[in-house]
Amino acid sequence: MTDHHTPDMSTLFTQEYWDERYRGADRIWSGEPNRRLVEQVGDLTPGTALDVGSGEGADAIWLAARGWDVTAIDVSSVGLARAAGHAADAGAGVADRITWQQADVLSWQPSPGQFDLVSSQFMQLPRLYLVPLNHHLAAAVRPGGSLLIVGHHPSDMNTSVRRPHNPDMFFTAEEIAASLEPADWHVAIASAPERQVPDPDGQLVTIHDAVLHAVRRH
Repeated sequence: MTDHHTPDMSTLFTQEYWDERYRGADRIWSGEPNRRLVEQVGDLTPGTALDVGSGEGADAIWLAARGWDVTAIDVSSVGLARAAGHAADAGAGVADRITWQQADVLSWQPSPGQFDLVSSQFMQLPRLYLVPLNHHLAAAVRPGGSLLIVGHHPSDMNTSVRRPHNPDMFFTAEEIAASLEPADWHVAIASAPERQVPDPDGQLVTIHDAVLHAVRRH
């Protein structure tokens, strides 16, 4: 029997798995936009944005509320429906700026040069899938646009906070930066900023995020 907290890796990335997970709780995520998105994007001029793995919609809603026209994709139709409901509650001015799209990032590719911002927050995928995905996401950024990739830093592998069981799902920002062609990209940020979060016992634990913010050169 598969333990509930260690799902079969072969099913972890499927629509069926995520639809079931969203059906199992009224809310999975905090409802707040990702901290690194707010830090890195808050001062950017709004344009077109791609939110990859949009979940319950907090990042897409935050972007749309600040004037971005957002394409938000997720593998789960249940999660997308919930996100659309949250967007509607935020008002027509927000909801009208978001296009919700069901897509499996393991096979889906965005059109090249389409977005002023491509944001991928904590896409927990093995490198076999993450490396080509990041390649496609980088290609989707327009000249002058930003690529923001945030994930779990390898220093968090042994933390008491719940993290993926597969070490292959951790990466550094420097690894992602090294995959970008220097002639095409300016790396604005490649770092591992820390933050404190409660562990299952309620104790504050210091963790680190891998944060890559790169700007495509004109």
